[in-house]
Parts: sequence; structure tokens; C-alpha cells
Amino acid sequence: MSGSVVLLHLAGAVALMLYATRMVRTGVERAYGDLLRQKLRSTMRNPFMAVIVGTALAIALQSSTAVTLLVGSFAGAGIVSGMAGQLAVRGAEIGSALVVKILSFDLTLLVPICIAGGTAIFLATERRTWRQFGRILVGIGLLLLSLEMIGQASEPLRDSKLLPVIIDYFSGDPVTAYLLAALITWLFHSSIAGVLLVVQLAGRGLIPPELGIVLVLGVNLGSSIIAPLLTRGAEPEVRVVPIGNLLMRGLGSLVMLAAFLTFKPSPALIGATSTDQIINAHILFNVIVLVAGIPCSPLVYRASQALVALGTSAKPAESLAMVELSALNQADLGTPSLALANATRETVRVCETVEIMLKRIIELYESANTDKVTALAALDDRVDDKTAAIKLYLAKATIQQMTEDEALRCQELLGACVRLEQVGDIIVRNMLVHVQKKMQRGLEFTPEGWRELSTFHATVLANARLAFNVLISRDPDSARQLVVEKDRLRDFEKETSHSHFARLREGAERSVETSAIHLDTIRDLKQINSLLTSMVYPVLEEQGLLQKTRLKAS
Repeated sequence: MSGSVVLLHLAGAVALMLYATRMVRTGVERAYGDLLRQKLRSTMRNPFMAVIVGTALAIALQSSTAVTLLVGSFAGAGIVSGMAGQLAVRGAEIGSALVVKILSFDLTLLVPICIAGGTAIFLATERRTWRQFGRILVGIGLLLLSLEMIGQASEPLRDSKLLPVIIDYFSGDPVTAYLLAALITWLFHSSIAGVLLVVQLAGRGLIPPELGIVLVLGVNLGSSIIAPLLTRGAEPEVRVVPIGNLLMRGLGSLVMLAAFLTFKPSPALIGATSTDQIINAHILFNVIVLVAGIPCSPLVYRASQALVALGTSAKPAESLAMVELSALNQADLGTPSLALANATRETVRVCETVEIMLKRIIELYESANTDKVTALAALDDRVDDKTAAIKLYLAKATIQQMTEDEALRCQELLGACVRLEQVGDIIVRNMLVHVQKKMQRGLEFTPEGWRELSTFHATVLANARLAFNVLISRDPDSARQLVVEKDRLRDFEKETSHSHFARLREGAERSVETSAIHLDTIRDLKQINSLLTSMVYPVLEEQGLLQKTRLKAS
């Protein structure tokens, strides 16, 4: 087999591994992401629990970068402290390393089980959670299959005459090998994929363990760079945790590389086989960084803040004209198709703003101050201004002769604008009032009540994202799924109300204090869900999938 064919097979196997990892992460985020976020909020205040939860979350998402970004957003919102966030990220790095350890075992039997079982679950139900669970199983199966493919694709390299020369070069130039591994990991956007590739090659005897350890240290450097680059345009508070991770993990990998090259310890000390030695070195490195990070957290946190402040002061101010650039091009009003496309683009921006409002309001229930309340109210003003501009633009567009489909799309966008404006009003005029009342009176929900509210909100937020997608894709299956979710939410509301009144009967003091806020919030979220669901009705009507009435014929 020629070298180019071998590399092609290897590239395909690596691509499948990256896709499978992303598939598992997407399934977990869609099915359980919002619930995991709520759990993370409630436990991050305890440093020890922050490490544990960070580890578990990285195993679930199969990505320490995803956890870093999530924790950074919490720190930016003031939900958790920057130091607790950095400890959670340290735990996430260990979780990511443990995933590599788990995947290093012989799990070939799980490949057909996961793929067949996941596909059956995905196709057998319309329930979002179960479909995403099926997606997760298929992703795990494909991930294990990709590891087999990498091993098979690299087998012909044993007989290569060029590979020993390359390996000898990198063994004699560990710094270049270290930097190359960092670059590849950054391209992969996954430390798990980077370490697994090294492990598979070492398991075939293609890489000596000494070089494998150097490459793993490079993988850790590359992984620590990903989150800071992804958040470089975010608010300063959001960037503190990723920068802190870069300081701890990135600089830690440099220190460990220097120590490894200086003292040249035998890899046999941490494992019997080259595979075990590389994996254990990866885990050991992240454990050392965690242990060192506990006493160093205050120092690293202050250094991270200083670096972020330095970057912020050096960053040129953005032009407000660019930030508020409108898609409503007046020159396109003479062409209805272009005008509708412009209006759709602008409506999508309104959807994004509403999604931000819906995400932030639940955070304010937990941690609120006057500045955050004012900022959220300002977003509603933006929604009102943009929806008014869209409605005026569409009114001008109707002066031109439109086809029947264009006229229906125009009405659909107008209806979406009205509903988005109503959702913004509910968040600001109703839910924000509940937040202020809770803040002024110093009220706290019971753990059960907060869990119910968080879960209910997570479901509504997931439905909102689905509704916004349908507005663009006009996919009837997704629209139908959203209506099914609306019915499930109604049943969930009944269960929540029963549980709440049961706590009131038992005389739970905090339930009595927060009863009105709890019930009003559930009502507001249900109304928001109904408004967003009604945005997809035109798609269902087009397909003849929508009944005119729920009433039975008499």
C-alpha cells in the first residue's frame, strides 16, 4: 500500500474520531446541557465540588474546552467566582484525561451494540431526550470504531522506511515535536483526539514512549490555547477563566517538558506498556497541575485579571455603527425576494437577542444586581426597536407585487416579530419584576423549587432554539416536534404545580415565601413557550399537519 493511501486512510479515521466526539458532545448538550448548567451553578461555590463537577462534566461532554467555555460564561455572569471556576476547569482536565483512559480499553464489542442500539432509539421515538440519547450512543460507537480504524490504517507504517527517520528526528528535537503536537491539537480543537492519536500510534510501536510523553505535553499546551482564542472577543469577565487555564496548564506543560528533558525519568515508572505510560503521564500531569493549582489559584486569578485588563485597554473601541448594522437594505424593497431575505436576516438577529434575554433571566433569579437588571431591560429596548423596523420594512415591501408564497412568508415574519416582541415584554415586565422582588426581600427558593424552575426554564430555552431554527429551515418534522414538546411542557407544569402545593401543605417556610414568584414564573415561561411554538404554525399549516381546533366534535 502506497504512503499516500495510508495517510488517506489515517486522515479518514481521525476525521471520524473528531466527528464522533462532536456528535457525543452535541447529544449531551441538546438533551442534558441546560440541566447540567443548572447543576453546575448550584455546586460551583464549593471548591472541592467544583473540581468533582468539572471532572464529571468533562467526561459527559468529552471536552475540557467546552467546560472551560461554560465555566467562563458563569464567571462572567457573576454566578461563580473566578477562582472556583479555575478549579472546576482543573477538574475538567482530569475528566478529559480519564476519558482517554477509558477509551484505551478493548471496547470493540460495544461498537455494534452502541451503533445498533442508538440508531434504534433515535428512529423509534419523537421525544427529544431519547433521540439525543440515541445520538450519544451512535457517537460513542463511531468513536470506538474510529480508534480501530486508526490502528488498522497505521499498521502498514510498520514497514515504512521513511517513518523511522521522522521519528528519530523528532526524538532528537523534542521541542519541535512538542510544538507540532500543540499545533495539531489546536487544529483538532480536542485534547482527547490528540492524545488518542498518540496512544494509537504508540500502541502499534510506531512512537517510543519518551517521544509520546513529549507529544502529550504538547497536546496539553495546544488544548489550553483553544478556549482563550475562542473567547478573545468576549467580555473581560468571561475571559479570565480561559486565560487562567492557559497560565496553569500551558506554562505547566512547559515546566514539565523542561523537567522531563533535564532529569530523563524512565517511563517504566508509570506503566508497563507504552500505551499505559503515555496515558498515565497525561493523567499524572493534570493531577500535578490540579494539586499545584489549589494554593496558586489566588495568584493565577490575579495574573489572569491583569492580562485580561491589559488586553482590554489595548483593544480599539468598536464602532457602534458596525455593531448596529442593519440588514434592512432599502434598495432591495423593489425585489420582494431580496427584501424578504433581508427581513429574515434581521429577524434572526432579534431571535438571538431574545435567546440571550431568556438565558440571562434565569441567572438573575440566582444572582442579580442593579447593573444586570438594567442591561437586560436595555436588550428589550433593542428588541422593540428592531421589530418595529422590520414591520415597517415589510409593510413597504408589500407595495410590490408578491407571489402567494412570498406573501405568506411576509405574514410569517410579521407574526414572528410580534411574538418575539411579546416574549421580550414578558421577560422584562413580568419576570424581571419577580427578580427585583426576590432581590429586595432577600428570598430564597427551596432546593426542590429551584430544581423545578431550572428544569422548566431549560425546557423552554431548548424549545426556543428549536423554534428559531424552524423559522429559518421551515422543517416540518422539527415544527411537529416543537408542538409535541409544548404538550409535554403542559403536563410538566401540572406536575410542578402539584409538587409546589404539596410543599405548601407541608409548611415549608421558604415555599410559602416564594410561592407567588414560583407560580408566576412558571406561568410566564409557559406563555413564552406558547408564543414561540405558535411561530412554527405556518409551517404545519402548509403541510396540513395542524388541526383547526382541539375540541372534539359534538
